Amino acid sequence: MEVKSSAIDYLPIIIQMLVAVGFAVGTMFATHALGPKRKTADKLTPFESGIEVVGNARTPFSIKYFLVAILFVLFDVEVIFMYPWAVNFREMGFTGLIEMFIFMATLLAGFIYILKKKALDWD
Repeated sequence: MEVKSSAIDYLPIIIQMLVAVGFAVGTMFATHALGPKRKTADKLTPFESGIEVVGNARTPFSIKYFLVAILFVLFDVEVIFMYPWAVNFREMGFTGLIEMFIFMATLLAGFIYILKKKALDWD
């Protein structure tokens, strides 16, 4: 039996999206319109967790931090794809197992490439 969906089936999703966007825009407008507007020199200075600001924030530093962060996000997101596979493991059968081995081999190849390029070395 084939189930066909119509445009009316998406109405709750559209309403939820409109409510979410309306809430975000309404909250931003309300805080801007109702909030205090006193600007002093102390309020306009940068606040860095209670530490006095020293020097320029635009000083260059090593890109290794960003590289490690991006690699972490990349591999973390890839691991998220394993959860649906684990939940539906029995329905996928042997074909799903082979596909996961291919997926894992691709991840392993990427990880080996990162190690060969010494992207995780901090020296």
